[in-house]
Amino acid sequence: MYVRAMAATAALVVLSAGGAHAALFNVSATLKGASEVPANTTTGTGTVSATLDTGTKSFSYSVRYSGLTGPAIAAHFHGPAAPGANAPPIITIANLTSPILGTTSLTDAQIADLKAGKWYFNVHTAAHPGGEIRGQLRATPK
Repeated sequence: MYVRAMAATAALVVLSAGGAHAALFNVSATLKGASEVPANTTTGTGTVSATLDTGTKSFSYSVRYSGLTGPAIAAHFHGPAAPGANAPPIITIANLTSPILGTTSLTDAQIADLKAGKWYFNVHTAAHPGGEIRGQLRATPK
């Protein structure tokens, strides 16, 4: 009986400790052509607003854009990359209509890169197949 009680108490302590490290982070970016690599002079703009829950590993995002040279043909979250560098897509967006809304689960490595500012988002068009507007994501505790 005593051993079971100790095991149950230990399990509660472990679970409580895991929850204590969970945090919510706001994530945001301003999308513009000057941030693309290479930069361009588009008048298109946009914003990314998101929330990361490190406890559930849930990443919920909203992307709004306007003024592009034509319809969006692709959009992605990319990483890991510092500003001025390119990286492969991490999350590919299926519905390209603004506003883009979604939720996905991240891995621990993706969470670490996102929190470290190593993710960016960009929107691609036919005139700018490598990306017309881009913004580096920044996370701040909520």
